Amino acid sequence: MLNNTKIRRKPNIRISQADHERLSALASTVAARNPEASDELLAELERARVVADGWVSAGTVRMGSAVTFKPDTGDRKTVTLVYPGDADISEGKVSVLTPIGTALIGLSAGQSIMWTARDGRRHELLVLGVSHPASEGDGAERLALASPAIAAGP
Repeated sequence: MLNNTKIRRKPNIRISQADHERLSALASTVAARNPEASDELLAELERARVVADGWVSAGTVRMGSAVTFKPDTGDRKTVTLVYPGDADISEGKVSVLTPIGTALIGLSAGQSIMWTARDGRRHELLVLGVSHPASEGDGAERLALASPAIAAGP
């Protein structure tokens, strides 16, 4: 009997050289005490296209990005992707070592991904927009939306 379940490929992702190096070191550091999170992060880093710092587009999720996404479980959410020591869910700061944090890294506005929550359930999310803190002297946040139709949403 054939299994009609369609396996979806994960979307292409891009990560800056600096984020790749720091995240690889983080995954190695936590491997002994949190092997599942380490393995998931390393798998994402392995499949990522690593680009020179400064060559990651404004619409790509990187460390420190504010990400607006629509989960399959309800209304749109906005979180900031941070390192574990800065995580605070009450402030919307999500660690890159959480399943959803690992799923978000390297995605661009308009991309969707299937990810597995800690309880084993599979979910899908769609990235609607990505913004980054203002650079020194920049004076404004940079925001990239997937498209007006997607960004507006229901």
